[in-house]
Amino acid sequence: MNPGTLSALPRITLAACGLIGNTLVHIGPLLLVALVKAVLRLSVVRSVCDRWLMAIAASWIDFNSWLFDTITDTRVVVEGLPDPMPNGHFLVICNHQSWVDIPVLQKLFNRRLPLLRFFLKSQLIWVPLLGLAWWALDFPFMKRYSREQIKRRPELAGRDIAATRRACAKFSRIPVSVVNFVEGTRFKAAKHNHQESPYSNLLKPRAGGTAFVLEAMGESLDTLVDVTVVYPEGAGELTDLFANRIPEIRVHIELLPIPDELRGKSYQNDPEFREQFQRWLNERWASKDARISAMLEH
Repeated sequence: MNPGTLSALPRITLAACGLIGNTLVHIGPLLLVALVKAVLRLSVVRSVCDRWLMAIAASWIDFNSWLFDTITDTRVVVEGLPDPMPNGHFLVICNHQSWVDIPVLQKLFNRRLPLLRFFLKSQLIWVPLLGLAWWALDFPFMKRYSREQIKRRPELAGRDIAATRRACAKFSRIPVSVVNFVEGTRFKAAKHNHQESPYSNLLKPRAGGTAFVLEAMGESLDTLVDVTVVYPEGAGELTDLFANRIPEIRVHIELLPIPDELRGKSYQNDPEFREQFQRWLNERWASKDARISAMLEH
């Protein structure tokens, strides 16, 4: 049967079966290589295992992207897609509207940039199969603490910083694209109103995560990749994507040099730098906000 003729429920069912089957096929080899890497800690073995892990992950993403193209009629309109650069170290910053953002980024950048690594909430390690896959691929898992928790136990504030540094130490020896959804959460109108955000289309940026990556990997990062994702008909979730309810996704990509003055400085301990970094990020966010308005208008 041609997937283009299917209604919403069969599309979603077919997509779910495809995603689960694809994960089952790739999870075994992925965990086996990760186990070898963990047990045999020789640098040459780790290097070979890292290449195998990247190849398995790229194959997994290839099939998911094929499923995306086959089951949906969604148009992905891209401006600024770079030539393949598989061996560098990139910091990718992006606005965040939906979980659909992730397969869109993977579809566009798989085998074009090094494997995208996302900072994940610690609870996601318990997601069946995927949690193990993310662990095997060295995705950093972060704990989120409320202001009240940090006020009661100030030492908690440093734990995410330490986790970021450990992750970045691993990333510095392999090609990598570190992805940071700078708003820290998906855009929702209620959140936008609650924040009293100065931007029309964005939540306020959270500077800490991006600054910590630049502090830990400043010397090895090659390029900033600034990605803007827009859903002209409104952002849905993964079920909406595979139900064919998202007709178009627009993506703008801009490659920029990372300013030298932002590399390797302490966001936590240097108030002057913290103010400088927040000013730089707010300027980028204002530019992104204007770009989104233009992308929606045209």
